[in-house]
Amino acid sequence: MTLTAKVDSSSGRIGFDIHVPQRTATEDVCRSRRAFLKGTASVMLAGAGSALLSACGGGGPGSGDAAVTPRLASVENFRDVGGAAAGYPTIDGKVVRRGVFYRSNVLAPSAADKATLDSLGIAVVYDLRTPGEIARTADALPVGAGYQTINVIGADDVASPAYDTPADAIAAMERAQRDYVLGAAQRQGFGALLTQLAATTGVQVIHSSYGKDRAGWAAALLLSIANVPFDVIMQDYLLSNTYAAASISARVAAVSTQSGQTAALANAPAFSVQPSFLQVAFDQVHETFGTMNAYLTQGLGLSPDQIDRLHDRLVV
Repeated sequence: MTLTAKVDSSSGRIGFDIHVPQRTATEDVCRSRRAFLKGTASVMLAGAGSALLSACGGGGPGSGDAAVTPRLASVENFRDVGGAAAGYPTIDGKVVRRGVFYRSNVLAPSAADKATLDSLGIAVVYDLRTPGEIARTADALPVGAGYQTINVIGADDVASPAYDTPADAIAAMERAQRDYVLGAAQRQGFGALLTQLAATTGVQVIHSSYGKDRAGWAAALLLSIANVPFDVIMQDYLLSNTYAAASISARVAAVSTQSGQTAALANAPAFSVQPSFLQVAFDQVHETFGTMNAYLTQGLGLSPDQIDRLHDRLVV
């Protein structure tokens, strides 16, 4: 049976021809998450799944927007942290500046996509992968770009577990997200990343292997510093399912071919992102630190001045 990734354009969630159970946040959790952004009313973008994709570069050359981020077929989850061509809206009436921070999966571009990356004037690439991942697939750096590795999980390599059920895979992904908040190595790594981003000028790229988990959390932190509403942060997080739909489908199909349909079903949630993955991380910030600002200062070791510098770089 062919397993094809399908993305809901309104929610950003990904599914497959074979049913995979999904978990959603409760109303109580939805209320608590909004406390992170100064208690303001959340901003929902009508049809955000397709609208954000188009604004992030999905519209292509014919979209009428000369400022869109280029879509890279060989680096499919490459996109602007700032989001829409006008910039994601913030709760205080500003917008996120584009062309400053990009997020991505591993930089292994085709010749044509390499030329496009070279044209963006990228100053520094931050590779969040483990040494084992880097050894298997080295980055092809944009011309003139510096390169820094920040192993945000602190392990020599990433494990490739085989899950027995979709619920097992979901639980493992949620544990990993909580560890971004609680783990000593993770706090040190993400703190080092944000410190470097605050201190470095020029265009910067943050990437992990698939650009959805480690890079996704880094992007969520930057958008939180910019005071982007949580609902918009979530929609941006879920765009990984849209950008990476082809590779997600291919990974699921590969497991199906190798180990069978049951194994493919069980492991499919680990290849995409779900709302609960990001939600549990924000909930853990709230439970452990009380506020995002306390997590940034107490958990990651940032100074108020560093946070202010990031905020000033992010918003316009």
